[in-house]
Amino acid sequence: MDSPSPTPPIVLTGEQRDNPPRFTAAAVQAAPVYLDAAATVAKAVALIAEAAGNGAELIVFPEAFVPGYPYWNWTMNPVQGSPWYERLYRSSVDIPGPHIEALRTAARAAGAVVVIGVNERGPHSLGVLYNTMLTIDADGELIGVHRKLVPTWAEKLTWTGGDGSSLRVHPTGIGPLGVLACGENTNTLARFTLLAQGELVHAASYIALPVAPADYDMADAIAVRTAAHSFEGKVFSVVACSTISPEIVDAIAGDDAEVRKQLGRERSAYSGIFGPDGRPVGEPLIDDEGIVYGDIDLAKCIQPKQMHDIVGHYNRFDVFRLSVDNRPQQPITFTHESPRTPVAPAPEEEK
Repeated sequence: MDSPSPTPPIVLTGEQRDNPPRFTAAAVQAAPVYLDAAATVAKAVALIAEAAGNGAELIVFPEAFVPGYPYWNWTMNPVQGSPWYERLYRSSVDIPGPHIEALRTAARAAGAVVVIGVNERGPHSLGVLYNTMLTIDADGELIGVHRKLVPTWAEKLTWTGGDGSSLRVHPTGIGPLGVLACGENTNTLARFTLLAQGELVHAASYIALPVAPADYDMADAIAVRTAAHSFEGKVFSVVACSTISPEIVDAIAGDDAEVRKQLGRERSAYSGIFGPDGRPVGEPLIDDEGIVYGDIDLAKCIQPKQMHDIVGHYNRFDVFRLSVDNRPQQPITFTHESPRTPVAPAPEEEK
């Protein structure tokens, strides 16, 4: 018989159940300073201060914001894009590292929970990159490092997939917070894993995708996915998307008129906040840079669950079961602990 799985951590305190948190959330829609981690982090720090100055206690940034998204995977063949991959790797961040410390300091100074996407260099390989979402608590503690489980389509040329160890809901002062990157919000089981851990606030981070197929409307796609998660789970969702700056167009397209036209496509970015009824809270932002603010009252998650609570009475756990392997996946496992210092071989016996 299988041993029972560990009890999930308590993500909502008794006080938060008696008096559910009310706060202002901010979704940042902005472009990075392309392939410049230090300058992009400096921009993020300024945006954190701006959003906090307007009362935000949760500030969500786009996917892969530091130092940008590998658009060349969509506009160049793999051989042409390979030098760009090296540029991205050299411009990416280490965890821990000075760029992470700067973001932690900014969150602590703002007194706000910050979610931000970075390109993370893997510690075990000179070349591995992860699409990673960071969650930083209001005291500056790095409480979440989630690596995107499956890079989408052409992204597989750049990013290594993560594992289930970071599919966690974090207890914070603003309530139980879960995070997914871009296409992960299409993964029903990943979303259910967060909901089943008590998620009430969902951060969804995206990139502007003007390189999608001609009949694909990125703004609509983001809105549909976000509304679906909010309505299904009876949760609030904060969705933040990057934008395409002229700098990015110049870097990727150069003099190629067709690629420039492609990267200038409208309705490629959408940021906003959704309530547990699946409707937007305030006006969303499409394409342009800016910050969307919305008031969140977690008490509004209670009554809708009387009708549909898919992690409670509106499910059949005797019929459906989800098993999640949340073990960290390592490239190598040793069968026993080896000594840290070499052991000198025994001297040969005198003949």
